[in-house]
Amino acid sequence: MKSLPGTRIGWLAAAAVLLGLVARVSAAAAGQGAWKAFEDGRFSWQASAPLVTPSSKAADPAISIKDPTIIRDGDRWHLFATVRLASGKVDIEYLNFTDWKEADQAPRHRLNLHDQYYCAPQVFYFRPQKRWYLIYQIADQNHKPPFGPACSTTTTLGDPKSWPKPRWLFPEGSEKRKWIDFWVICDQVKARLFYTSNDGRMWRCETKLADFPNGWSPPAVALQADIFEASHTYRLKGMDKYLTIVEAQADARRYYKAYVADRLEGPWRGLADSCSKPFAAFSNVVQGKEWTTNISHGELLRTGVDETMEVDPADLRFLFQGASDPEYRGNPYGKIPWRLGMLEMAK
Repeated sequence: MKSLPGTRIGWLAAAAVLLGLVARVSAAAAGQGAWKAFEDGRFSWQASAPLVTPSSKAADPAISIKDPTIIRDGDRWHLFATVRLASGKVDIEYLNFTDWKEADQAPRHRLNLHDQYYCAPQVFYFRPQKRWYLIYQIADQNHKPPFGPACSTTTTLGDPKSWPKPRWLFPEGSEKRKWIDFWVICDQVKARLFYTSNDGRMWRCETKLADFPNGWSPPAVALQADIFEASHTYRLKGMDKYLTIVEAQADARRYYKAYVADRLEGPWRGLADSCSKPFAAFSNVVQGKEWTTNISHGELLRTGVDETMEVDPADLRFLFQGASDPEYRGNPYGKIPWRLGMLEMAK
């Protein structure tokens, strides 16, 4: 017996509704799985193959690409990263692309902002000034102190020639400090500058939004634990909380810990803060063809581009630098062939 047209349409409509419901339930379940990690600290990840590798095309070829900072503006990804060159020079490299499949083939642009040493960038759009900021660390023997945080700004993110020479965040003659890997995050009132000192401490300075990037307060210890460097702090979308991820070391490998707080002033509570319960480490990362045992200096992909540094806890992706045991343990640090890969939360 033939089905009546109206009956067939009814069945198709019902099937479409059912498929939509299944999709929503699946998405909700995946989101709940991600959110659960922020309750019990049990994170698990799926790793990509290397997505961005050192480029050998220049006269002074790169031997590593590391310390990535990444945003998506419009229809393109904008990536800045440290490159260590065969000559020993360290620079910041910029590339942009529409799809991660194209990333490794994208044209590379070295910023050449300084002739001594600068690296470990962070990029964001500072809305109060309507300008793009690049924060990084710099060494200059003609400056006192000779090492510290600096910035460059532009109104044209995609033009690598538009970034001016470094501007130090602390004035000439400031106190010499032990500090590395600088990170800025703002709320509605203040900007905070976080950094680590490679001795188990993370520090915080702050300034009014109207005074940024000047006027920083004396540093205060924000967190003391078995941590190393490369701390990054984010606002968690929909949770009214903040997340700090910070690199640690164990068993001659690098991995990431995580801490949460209700306010940027802290206190910071351990969430995934041990080698046995890490935020991201070789032990909780699944790889297809294994290429890295180190989950090192990386950045979470943000929901936007601005100074609030918001990430979605239900959809975390982590762009990191990786290297195998032989590569990491068998080379001086400056010779490690770091590459960039992506972690996605297992759901």
